[in-house]
Amino acid sequence: MRRLAFIIPVVLFLMVAAALGLGLRRDPSILPSMLIDRPIPAFDLAGLTPDDPGLASSDFGGKPVLLNVFASWCVACVIEHPMLLQLQAQGVTIHGLDWKDEPGAGADWLAQRGNPYALIGSDPRGRTGIDFGVTGAPETFVIDGHGRVRYRHVGPITPQVWAETLQPMLTRLETET
Repeated sequence: MRRLAFIIPVVLFLMVAAALGLGLRRDPSILPSMLIDRPIPAFDLAGLTPDDPGLASSDFGGKPVLLNVFASWCVACVIEHPMLLQLQAQGVTIHGLDWKDEPGAGADWLAQRGNPYALIGSDPRGRTGIDFGVTGAPETFVIDGHGRVRYRHVGPITPQVWAETLQPMLTRLETET
């Protein structure tokens, strides 16, 4: 009995150590998406102002685009924003999802910094973000010409992320369409 009382804690310790060891081997920046290779969720969002057309799931299709989740309160979005403007200048189509933002805050933020988005939808309650599995801003989804999610990037788009991941993927998807 005394032997069993010694073995059980040792076995439990080894199991916990193994679980922690496996967890440390994973890259925390990789967050899988259940939407990969599936159609985007159905949505129809108003624009940031009454004059904006808004953004709907029907706006995706025909050619690959990026869907960028941003917010005026997002510090990392400020870091990412110049890269988005640069991509827009190169002809990359980017749609925006203003996630969990106060009314008017997203429009003011873009007026100050420039607008890289072809279309923008306002998601003040975050419902569409939930449907996409958004965990925070910024996040960027690569949507193919058939309206399917092909990739999810969590965090700011950097020149390295663009050159090594997103640009090759968009180029490949354009040849498939």
